[in-house]
Amino acid sequence: MPAPLVLALHGITSNGRSWDAVERELGDEVRLVAPDQRGRADAAGWGGPYGIARHAADALDLLDREGVQRAVVSGHSMGAYVAARLAADHPERVSALVLVDGALPLPVPEGADPDDLLQATLGPAVERLSTTFPDREAHRAFWRAHPAFAGDEIDDRSLAGWADHDLTGEEPNLRSSVSEDAVRADGRDLIDDEATRTALDRVRVPGVLLRAQRGLLDDENAFIPAEQAAAFAHPAIELRQVEDSNHYTILLGKRGSATTAEAIREALGRDPALPTEHPG
Repeated sequence: MPAPLVLALHGITSNGRSWDAVERELGDEVRLVAPDQRGRADAAGWGGPYGIARHAADALDLLDREGVQRAVVSGHSMGAYVAARLAADHPERVSALVLVDGALPLPVPEGADPDDLLQATLGPAVERLSTTFPDREAHRAFWRAHPAFAGDEIDDRSLAGWADHDLTGEEPNLRSSVSEDAVRADGRDLIDDEATRTALDRVRVPGVLLRAQRGLLDDENAFIPAEQAAAFAHPAIELRQVEDSNHYTILLGKRGSATTAEAIREALGRDPALPTEHPG
């Protein structure tokens, strides 16, 4: 029997190589398919329109191309919102969800400007989009100096593969392949698109939501605030906190990737019939 396909979706300024550490943890147990989403890396040239509904439609098209009727779908950060939207709109195609530090509605102060809020939330990750790097090592060094990447939690293989895959152009003028238009369109959906903000409420497939203890800058401002986590109640989704993790290490880090891989194994165990070929 072939290994079951697991669809893995990356974050807003990221790419599919962010799942490398999880893929290594899972080995041959699954076929982890982690595409670059529209406006990033190998899909940078796809063009708009962007938005969470469009990414969910792209994910559905991928399942069709792979001939898979139902799959475990995992997503990190923005990818978690895409996964939730896919499961809410097409529950017959998703057997279970593994959501990694995302999918809950972002807290939005009354009257806040979406672009200003996006800039404040993503910080250096957005600034990087307009930065030029002389070579790949300089780009890797940018990330090694990021507060969330301090210490040895993230294997340098994971960082290098993910960081290098993001780049476009030629030395000494390398830059991120991520489309700022895509980031801003997707970010506005996370902030003020009702169908996206309520997607998790509409999900009825089983799953788990993994919450990082700390935020994007390895600070106390967790992407999912503690108050929101404490109030979380869902008939099908279990929330688990991943201790000593931040928004990046929960996926790219040694402890976080092992935890995410184990959650995917649990999700696969809920449906022993996987994989199921999609007719036609």
